[in-house]
Amino acid sequence: MEYTHLSEFEIRSGALSIWTPELAAGAWQRDNRPLTSVHAGYCASIDPADPRPGRGRWIGTVFEMDAPFDASTWRETLRRWHARHEGLRTTVTVEPGSPPRRLVADASAVDIVEHPVDGLTNGSSINEFLCAALELRLSPLVWPHCVTATVVHAETEDFTVLVAADHSVMDAYSQAILILELRAVYGEVGAGEASRASDTFGSAADYAVLERAAAAELVIDSPAVATWRAFLAGGDGMPRFAAHAYRPVPPGLPQPSVSRRVLDLTELEHLEEALDRVRHRMSVAVFAALAVAGRERFGTDRLRTVMPIATRPDLRWLESMGWFVNVVPVDIALEPGAGIAGALESARTALRRSRTADDASWSRVLELLEVTETPRFGVSFLDIRVLPGYELVAALRGRTLRAVSYSPDEVFLWVVRAADGLYVSTRYPAGLPAEVMDDYLTAFGSALTSITSAPHPDAAAPADPTSITPAPTPPAFSAPAAVGHRTTEPTPAVLDTRPVDPVCTPVVEGAQTSRRAGSARPESDANAAVSLSAAAQVG
Repeated sequence: MEYTHLSEFEIRSGALSIWTPELAAGAWQRDNRPLTSVHAGYCASIDPADPRPGRGRWIGTVFEMDAPFDASTWRETLRRWHARHEGLRTTVTVEPGSPPRRLVADASAVDIVEHPVDGLTNGSSINEFLCAALELRLSPLVWPHCVTATVVHAETEDFTVLVAADHSVMDAYSQAILILELRAVYGEVGAGEASRASDTFGSAADYAVLERAAAAELVIDSPAVATWRAFLAGGDGMPRFAAHAYRPVPPGLPQPSVSRRVLDLTELEHLEEALDRVRHRMSVAVFAALAVAGRERFGTDRLRTVMPIATRPDLRWLESMGWFVNVVPVDIALEPGAGIAGALESARTALRRSRTADDASWSRVLELLEVTETPRFGVSFLDIRVLPGYELVAALRGRTLRAVSYSPDEVFLWVVRAADGLYVSTRYPAGLPAEVMDDYLTAFGSALTSITSAPHPDAAAPADPTSITPAPTPPAFSAPAAVGHRTTEPTPAVLDTRPVDPVCTPVVEGAQTSRRAGSARPESDANAAVSLSAAAQVG
């Protein structure tokens, strides 16, 4: 599944409608459950007077529903979806001098209203309209925080779906799983069936209680704080990508976005065979190659970056809509003169070390360290094959979306092991020359290729527990183990006080799939949960 901009997705022409949730009068009720640390900080960073609160912040998903459009069925689908997920019925109230407080509406209070956009049928014009509208509509301070659009294609009797949200109610994990969830609910409504019940749609507000309690237990001597302290040591502060290479440009320019295939399937399989022989995993290879590329292009033997990870600690939140993400530091020091084999060992050591920060709120750690600077360089790796039903998502033209960023100094890399090869996407500041990024990505690919021919010790390395690869689904559900924390998330959001997140992560709906809506149903909730849990636990 590609992470891209909406402007890069070709919307077919058709009839456009915006679907907005509305609440009955007096529906909002104060709720004593806290916001997560990052959610509270995010809200505090937003200017309430900003006329475009969604600019550079919103995230979303777009796909084509493989079923005829029926307005009443779609309206009921969205109503059930909002009723199922408390996070979509949550907002905040901000009073002067006080932290933001949570408000929640009951599931029965939600209705869905269609707003047809007359006179706009051209696909390109629809795309431009939506890109502008989402910057105006989506905010962490003003509900609704999630809106949906449909484009009905009369000639093919199907329709395109866009779901867009402020990051406060959705992470990239949520972005990925909603495609087949909405497809399944649409099929259930159309067939006159009740929606599937499950214990895995837990509330993000309940997760926030656990997260804030864990954050409160952090002290200056906690192991996670020590890991971050070492990461920031040396006076360099937060890492920057190729800081020496920037040139002056006018402020407010959009960031360029580049995607390319680094290895085709044959090359990738050869690489994986080489990694199997020395018992390294692909994520180790990716970070090692990035470090080697930095040494080759920038003359540095140290790669420092942050890595976003999924933090759904229990099966209760397996299928939830919400923001369940933490950020951990990765600090790879290459030994002088070390080749790619040495780089692999250094990367594995660094990724193991970063695990100490998995459960520690990164924003709280920075508070303890009295660090006000926030990350500016992030890397995420994902093996797309952990996503049950990913072939169907591809057939539905499913894409996870990120807003165009305007940051003058942030760089983010997404590396994806797809079904047909290894891909890398990046966004970077307008002030960074394109040839600098191009040279770096070329060196990254060359470093990966060199692994297949590099000499390695005959003795196999210890098994590597640091990364994500597809895991076989257990034949039966045994005990509800926690969802693993090492599912890294492609972070669509900016890396300042706005959300850091962001995954094409395992989808639960869709065990046995076809191209008709509603046919993708797991054999049972338990087996569906195991499928996702197993995929996420392999780290």
